[in-house]
Amino acid sequence: MPDLALADVTLHYEVSGNGPPLLMIAGFMSDSASWAPLVALLEPHFTLIRPDNRTCGQTVPWDAPAGIDPWVSDCIALMDHLGHSRFHVLGHSLGGIIGWALAARAPAAVASLMMMGSSPQPAPRNFQLFSSLIAIRRSNAPAETWLRVLFPWLFRPEVFGQSGAIDAAVAQSLAYPHAQSVDAMEHQLNSLSGNDPSPFTTPPPVPTLAVLSKSDLLVPYSDACTALKGIDTMTLDDEGHSIHWDAPENMARTASAFFGKNTL
Repeated sequence: MPDLALADVTLHYEVSGNGPPLLMIAGFMSDSASWAPLVALLEPHFTLIRPDNRTCGQTVPWDAPAGIDPWVSDCIALMDHLGHSRFHVLGHSLGGIIGWALAARAPAAVASLMMMGSSPQPAPRNFQLFSSLIAIRRSNAPAETWLRVLFPWLFRPEVFGQSGAIDAAVAQSLAYPHAQSVDAMEHQLNSLSGNDPSPFTTPPPVPTLAVLSKSDLLVPYSDACTALKGIDTMTLDDEGHSIHWDAPENMARTASAFFGKNTL
């Protein structure tokens, strides 16, 4: 699939489907492959554009400068390159924050924004979690150990009662050829410090929907509601942080309805 050569990175992205352009921005540690549960569901309705954020996937080099501003700049460069005048934007977790900053910087290019499991409030507990996962990855622990520690933070509890579900998820993650290295993970984590908070002091200047779950461990619901004051919110009860993996059909329907009423 295509690459876009920029000044300091070669940005990898995937394109598929038919219809209005939908830019899908992945979350922390994730790349274009993280959208797998939604791709087949949304391809009949949208042209799906799925970049690998700096530090992730097939975008190189992994250690290029990263942070909200570079990630937003990459999105704008990709949007300009593809030539559509306006885009819908779907972001998960960190991807939703990037989408918010993107809408603030280039509102004329963003028709609407849907954020899933995403909120700009400070999260020192999450920084500690990911720092600990990095330490596990750098230790002599089996390669799967850090994933088994991470997954309870991502998926709803019911998944862990399904025979073989977590073993399959671990095996799939370990087999993925473009998985983020521990060095790139640490670089991405450090890049989240010192970002300009000003884009997040007011709601995005475009129609925006935030989808939250009361069971999300990484984005606590009450804190997120405070940070997202003034933004339309859809609340789920039982999904984990990876909402589009726990409830793909629901999220595809929600996205199609939301983007459908915000025409380009």
